[in-house]
Amino acid sequence: MATIRAVLRKKANTSGLYPLAIRVTKDRKSTFLYTGQYIDEKFWDAKYSRIKKSHPNSNRLNNLLTKKLSEANDKLVASENENGDDSVKKIKKKIIGKSKMDFFQASELFLSNLLKRKKFNQKYNQEKRLDIFKSFLGRKELSFSDLDFTLLKRFETYLLYERKVAPRTAINYLMLVRTIYNLARKEYHVDDSNYPFGKGKIQIKFPESEKIGLNKAEVQLLETVSGITPAQQHAVNTWLISFYFAGVRVADVIKLKWRDFKNGRLYYRMGKNQKLQSLVIPDKAKKILDEYAASRKNNDDFIFPYLDESDFKNEKKLAIRIKTITRNLNRRLELVAEKLGIDKKLSMHIARHSFGNISGDKIPLHMLQKLYRHSSITTTVNYQSNFMHKETDDALEKVVNF
Repeated sequence: MATIRAVLRKKANTSGLYPLAIRVTKDRKSTFLYTGQYIDEKFWDAKYSRIKKSHPNSNRLNNLLTKKLSEANDKLVASENENGDDSVKKIKKKIIGKSKMDFFQASELFLSNLLKRKKFNQKYNQEKRLDIFKSFLGRKELSFSDLDFTLLKRFETYLLYERKVAPRTAINYLMLVRTIYNLARKEYHVDDSNYPFGKGKIQIKFPESEKIGLNKAEVQLLETVSGITPAQQHAVNTWLISFYFAGVRVADVIKLKWRDFKNGRLYYRMGKNQKLQSLVIPDKAKKILDEYAASRKNNDDFIFPYLDESDFKNEKKLAIRIKTITRNLNRRLELVAEKLGIDKKLSMHIARHSFGNISGDKIPLHMLQKLYRHSSITTTVNYQSNFMHKETDDALEKVVNF
């Protein structure tokens, strides 16, 4: 006889929340039906298999569990009456049936999860990509059975040759479709007999991306630029601070406060992965910091004035504000590049590439790994290979110079 019970699975998502599921057990073998809901472990009452009242949505979630348990139990009884020898997998299949959820319903759940995790920029970007997919389809509904290899190849062609996006960007669209499809397969049990990804189907392979940084002469032009507006000079200073600290990401640069600088060093936590970092303050960076010291009132002041008066309690508004600041900085840097005759696209992100370009193969990879804050040396090797040309250049010269 099979049994059914509501459980909290002990595998947290990236937000540290655990999935609520219905466990079906027979002959000491178990399978799980996921509800798509996640909670903090402290809100789970394991003794009574329910959400504690201290959870803000306990009534709604407990009602959901009761409903799912009742539906599953009805189908389990019917399955047992038909064939008492069914395995847990067959029982699960009978309980689930065929999901009527379509791709765009699943995409709304995907976007909702991003919002819960406070991934505001990521949600905005993925939402725009989904809008483009809808525009390509000409409709707002898409069954998973229609989401096949042929449709996705047509979509890829549309992206590359009609919208003229870069190959890497087209892959990002396909990755989004695959992520949503996989979410629907795992959490909502959609029929995946027509799954279009994998061997012999659509495979996600990223093309090599071109990373171009400024050279020494071009950085020196920025260091000595004159005759530009105060706003443009702020942008140049922000870029240089990023460059001097091995390409600190723009969101981290504009959040820097005076308290982050102690005893001749910069101490900060990276926003991307929350890693702590400590770097010596180069003399060139100290010169720029001294220019801003006059406006300093206390240690909690920002180095640069971009986030003054921002509401840090509203994370969504803050993310939008940082995105706007970055866009304005990049526009001003483009104007400066045009004035200086720099023919490369000057942006805040290129500060990191410029550091890599100038470091080339002069610095040991393990040291660059520390400077870049990479978790893996492999990431450093792959990144720095864009800028290490000496050995291949020497080899080429030896062959052709005869």
